[in-house]
Amino acid sequence: MRIFLTGATGFIGSALIPELLSAGHQVLGLTRSAEGAAKLQALGAEAHQGTLEDPDSLTAGASKADAVIHLAFDHDFANYLANCQKDAGAIAALGRGIAGSNRPMLITSGIGIGSPAPGEIAVETVLDLNHPTPRIASELAAKDLVEAGLNVSTVRLSQIHDTIRQGLVSYLIDIARAKGFAAYVEDGATCWSACHLSDAARLFRLAIEAAQPGQRYHAVGEEGVSLRDIATAIARSLDIPTVSIDAEEAKLHFGSMAGFAGLDMRASSVLTQQKLGWAAQGPSLIASLDAMDRHQLSH
Repeated sequence: MRIFLTGATGFIGSALIPELLSAGHQVLGLTRSAEGAAKLQALGAEAHQGTLEDPDSLTAGASKADAVIHLAFDHDFANYLANCQKDAGAIAALGRGIAGSNRPMLITSGIGIGSPAPGEIAVETVLDLNHPTPRIASELAAKDLVEAGLNVSTVRLSQIHDTIRQGLVSYLIDIARAKGFAAYVEDGATCWSACHLSDAARLFRLAIEAAQPGQRYHAVGEEGVSLRDIATAIARSLDIPTVSIDAEEAKLHFGSMAGFAGLDMRASSVLTQQKLGWAAQGPSLIASLDAMDRHQLSH
């Protein structure tokens, strides 16, 4: 297939391109710059000029492809609500590019939306339409397209990691470096699910090849890693202490990340494994933190 990939030069996209090419697919990657186009060409992909802020460029890119994988997302958490709404608009624009066909599209979302109730492990069969996270906008946009007859499915992301980046944990690392200690809230028992980058890339390929409308898949290799263990690994790598702080202190300490720091994001991928024949094989989140890139640690 010729696959239009947004977020093609990003963290997951850069790993997904070789995964897709090795399986015989072609990749048309979205980029806003000449530098991005050169990076795509070096990876063996074609470049399509456009941005998330230009819906027509997204529609045009999708219309040129046999399938679409939407990875791009603006991770400015100070404007999280607006960026989630922008993502919904991008999904609608991509949908216009494949309208009237059975060409598959895969969008991305967050694990928490699959939780049956606060603190309960997220599963693929649950779509909590009343979930408080603004990221619900992405899944609502996908749901609208499925109901309109389009072949759209979803990959929900946990903390995708390697030795350079670790999802939301990367923000915790920056905060710990700035504050001089790695913090966790109360007893640190809150857990986040995680998945190695190589496993996530393979999951996206299998999901777009399966092309099952309305399906939801979980990029989860570990169901839950405690925030205390994460903070301890960060502290070990940065050679700083760990400190327990209360919920009120957390609001100031974590800033725009405070809403995530006390949020349990455990998730299962049992159904994903059954449907796609996928299983996580990469290193654990703690292993990635312990082997963090030296440049990252000195940054």
